Amino acid sequence: MGSDALPRFTAGLADVPDALLEALSAPLVDHHVHTCFAGPLGRAEFEASLNEASPDPVPPFLTQFDGQLGFAVRRWCAPLLGLEPHAPADRYWARRMELGDEVVARTFLRSAGVDRWIVDPGYGGDRIVSTGTLAAWSGAPCSEVVRLEALGEELLASGVSAGDYPAAFRERLADPGSDVVGAKSIVAYRCGFDLEWSPPDDSVVRAEVRRWAAATGSAAPAMRSPLLSVFGIHAAVQAGLPVQLHVGLGDRDLDLHRVDPMLLLGLLRQPAVQRVPVLLLHCYPYHRQAGYLAQAFPSVYFDVGLAVNHVGVRSVEVVAEALELAPFAKQLYSSDAWGPPELHLLGSVLWRRAMARVLARWVREGDWALPDAVRVVHMIGRGNAERVYGLPR
Repeated sequence: MGSDALPRFTAGLADVPDALLEALSAPLVDHHVHTCFAGPLGRAEFEASLNEASPDPVPPFLTQFDGQLGFAVRRWCAPLLGLEPHAPADRYWARRMELGDEVVARTFLRSAGVDRWIVDPGYGGDRIVSTGTLAAWSGAPCSEVVRLEALGEELLASGVSAGDYPAAFRERLADPGSDVVGAKSIVAYRCGFDLEWSPPDDSVVRAEVRRWAAATGSAAPAMRSPLLSVFGIHAAVQAGLPVQLHVGLGDRDLDLHRVDPMLLLGLLRQPAVQRVPVLLLHCYPYHRQAGYLAQAFPSVYFDVGLAVNHVGVRSVEVVAEALELAPFAKQLYSSDAWGPPELHLLGSVLWRRAMARVLARWVREGDWALPDAVRVVHMIGRGNAERVYGLPR
């Protein structure tokens, strides 16, 4: 992290011990993230991207700057663009346009204090930059995860037959590429979690692919089959890959009541699944349930990424709740930033500030020892991700 970053994230934290601030200023591993907008970006699209749930244009009576995330942008991002903290939204946007998208992106990415990104490249198409560009603009290397539904869609679009589909899917996961460290499923979006989680037979998979191909015609082959998503997850498990699962908060394509992670018990109880790390992403408002699962199952990990950005200053409470039940070796840092590079910065700033406030209070009141607080910061900020994904140290 640059020398200017420490006073930026520590503003108002004078009662936090220096050793804890030093630990929180160390570089992070962002274990689940996307890349940023390729630009040029208009204000309407920027504001819409500050609302995780809505793809609609922002109505005239409302600005997304008037929300926790919008306030966080004006407080923590404005100074990096040469503005005063809490600069008015119009002034912020004018300065952003003056500097240009690439300068803004490079500024925020390099100031995030992340020295490795684990990227899900499977969403956004030409609206966002490549993983290589994210690495170049941020000055930090990237690893990737394979999005399982996207892999299935790619195989179907490339002409792989239904008969060859199961073997072709497994072959791709057996040799996914040197930069790939895991797999991810968005079954939460496509189907929910109230599913039959047993691994399907290949004959059933082939029949399902035939139905999918017949229904697709000339349209883009979106995979919405619960059976094929479950097959993909089990194929990733068979390949020995850590498996990420989107849980909780998302846009309107997702039925929030069907993505409570407790509905994953039928999957998590299977002995084969217990042999690989299963990483529950985001989890809000089910982060307490995720914490229980991380305590109950040695293979389960979780984060509160995405929520930390969207709840802004209230991330202090979310982070504290995430620390209630789960072992600290089972939690990871994530921003889940996508689109505006402000989110890549804010994920790290808000997480650092939340951890500082929560842990400093526990140390000050005598419930925690300072060395333990420092150790937990290093575990969640990078050590757990290095272990889970086998990253170079």
